[in-house]
Amino acid sequence: MSKPSADLAIIGGTGVYDPELIDNAEKVKVHTPYGSPSATITIGDYEGKKIAFLPRHGDGHVIPPHKIPFRANAWTLMKLGVKRIIASSAVGSLRVDYEPGHFVITDQFIDRTRKRIDTFYEGGQICHISAADPICPQLHGFFGDHAEKLGLTVHKKGTYVCIEGPRFSTRAESKLFRQWGCDIIGMTMYPEVILAREAQICYVSVAMVTDYDVWADKPVTAAAVIETMEDNSANFKKLIMSAIPKIPEDRTCNCGNALVGALY
Repeated sequence: MSKPSADLAIIGGTGVYDPELIDNAEKVKVHTPYGSPSATITIGDYEGKKIAFLPRHGDGHVIPPHKIPFRANAWTLMKLGVKRIIASSAVGSLRVDYEPGHFVITDQFIDRTRKRIDTFYEGGQICHISAADPICPQLHGFFGDHAEKLGLTVHKKGTYVCIEGPRFSTRAESKLFRQWGCDIIGMTMYPEVILAREAQICYVSVAMVTDYDVWADKPVTAAAVIETMEDNSANFKKLIMSAIPKIPEDRTCNCGNALVGALY
């Protein structure tokens, strides 16, 4: 019996992929040195690709952002042989022109979390991973172009400020993040993106704007975020699922060599 494996993974909510489209689906459990991942992984075939799906917040969306087992998730996907991660997320906007329903292909982040372990290397061997350009350039360019071809409103640049959560920002914080030049705000990209880099997996963040953050004097509520997600879930699903069969087979980036020169 062959060992379960996948070419690429989707991390996100159930609204971004359709389980009915997956052939030969199977549930896979992976044991890691960091405990259990957010949920049992679903692996199956889709349009000639072997894909894995991992619900970041667990089955039924029960894990809050600050409790997500990021290291277990990344380790699991690495052990399954995943070479590319498509990470979907819902974000707030820090700009007038990044409107609810728009898509953002994130290219930078600012970390404002406080309690999250963000490396596999805690002793014995030191790793100073480069984070200058944390997103896979090949996937970033591909998804920006693909969204345009679908006629979706997409922003090909976006600095994501990742806050600890689960609370939303104060007005003072939100206004400060705007002064820093941040474009969108969320709670899940970090340390997911850096752990993927340490695992030498290509990573792209496909974000959908669900609201204006509180700088705009429009209170942010979980209900409003969910409503926008539901209203735009068809476009979100269309963007990601239609992209998968078109992603080039060959990796032209350097993500697979991220550890070269980083280990001491």
